[in-house]
Amino acid sequence: MSDTHKPELARAAIFGLCPDCGSRTLFSGWVKFADRCRVCGLDISRFNVGDGPAAFLTLIIGALVIGLAIWLDVAVRPPFWVHALIWIPFTVVAVIWGLRVSKAALLVAEHRNKAKEAGSKEL
Repeated sequence: MSDTHKPELARAAIFGLCPDCGSRTLFSGWVKFADRCRVCGLDISRFNVGDGPAAFLTLIIGALVIGLAIWLDVAVRPPFWVHALIWIPFTVVAVIWGLRVSKAALLVAEHRNKAKEAGSKEL
């Protein structure tokens, strides 16, 4: 597929689009990549995104949740169970969605830049 028809990075990351053909085939689970694109056959398993997004998301989402929880507590003083009811589901959804988007963005960037392991002869 020509570069003009490939999905842009943000769109591919948000919707889990194959970086080659633009089909929604990047994930086989909530945050697990498929081995291959079912449409164009791109070997997704050859990309190594690693755990970088998880560590970065822990810091960002943790700071966001703590900041919002403190703000809510100071402004309204709700009981503890209200905090649990709000922040536990919010954190779970934010982490899963954030992992999908960040892992997909890194994979698409690796594909676009033809990234490979250091010392590898493969293109």
